[in-house]
Amino acid sequence: MRKVVYGINLTADGCCEHTKGNGGADIHVYFTELLKEADLIVYGRKTYELMVPFWPDMAREQSGPETVNNFAKAFDAIDRVVFSKTLESADDKTKIIRSNPAEEILKLKQQPGKNISLGGVDLPSQLIELGLVDEFHFVIHPYLAGEGRRLFDTMKMPEQQRLQLVESKVLPSGSVALKYIKQG
Repeated sequence: MRKVVYGINLTADGCCEHTKGNGGADIHVYFTELLKEADLIVYGRKTYELMVPFWPDMAREQSGPETVNNFAKAFDAIDRVVFSKTLESADDKTKIIRSNPAEEILKLKQQPGKNISLGGVDLPSQLIELGLVDEFHFVIHPYLAGEGRRLFDTMKMPEQQRLQLVESKVLPSGSVALKYIKQG
C-alpha cells in the first residue's frame, strides 16, 4: 500500500503561513529529496494555486539558484491531484477531483506506485482527522513569526493520534527537519 506523506514548513511558534518566511537552499534540497520518493502530489485548491503555475514555470525557465531549479524540476516531474469544487481548470499534469477526498485517497493508496506527497493545511487537516496520513515531515525554521495561521488550528480529531519520531536532522540554516510516522 502506498503511503501518504505530509510535509510542511513551520516557524518555531507554529506558524505555517507561506508569507511569513521562506527556506534557503537546504530547505529546497530537503523537500526535493522527499519528492523523489513520491509519484503523486495531492493538494487542495488554495495550495495548488500557490504552487502551480509557479513551480512548473520555474522548472521550464531554470531561472533560480541550482537548489531551487532542482526542486522545480522534481515538482514538475510528478503528477498532481487537486481536490476542489470550484477550480475550473488545471495544468496538464493535474487531475481535478470534486468528490469526497477520504474515499479518493483510500483508492489512491491502493494503487501501485511510490509515496503520495501531501501539502497545504486544510486538506491535510481533514485527512489527518480521518487517520489517512502515514508520515509527517515538519521542518521547523529558527524564527518566531508572532502572527499568522497556525498549523491545525481548526482541526477537531475524534481521538488522539500517536506519532513516533524516526528521524531528526539539523539543517545548515538552523532549521530542524523532523520525520514522524503514525503509530497503530
